[in-house]
Amino acid sequence: MPTAAAYLGAAIAEIAGCFAFWAWLRLDKPAWWLLPGLVSLAVFAWLLTLAEVGAAGRAYAAYGGVYIASSLAWLWLVEGVRPDRWDVVGASICLVGAAIIVAAPRAPA
Repeated sequence: MPTAAAYLGAAIAEIAGCFAFWAWLRLDKPAWWLLPGLVSLAVFAWLLTLAEVGAAGRAYAAYGGVYIASSLAWLWLVEGVRPDRWDVVGASICLVGAAIIVAAPRAPA
């Protein structure tokens, strides 16, 4: 699986899993919401292992940029709050940083 697809899937799974906990604690949803949330968080962890990056820490660091951009998409699509220009600028900077981390030329380990 290409790294970009792994990161995007992981972001969706992580945000959905965390949102299930948010909904239970902050939006008074029933406790059963935690079950799909836990499954979603397990899927997130599995998908992150599919990133084609040589070291776990580097994979997690690069994933952070994708997570930030995906969180703003969630904000807009699920919560109905449109990101402002500062959200977009910040997420863009994070995505550039993630691309540098993943694509930088490195000597073999």
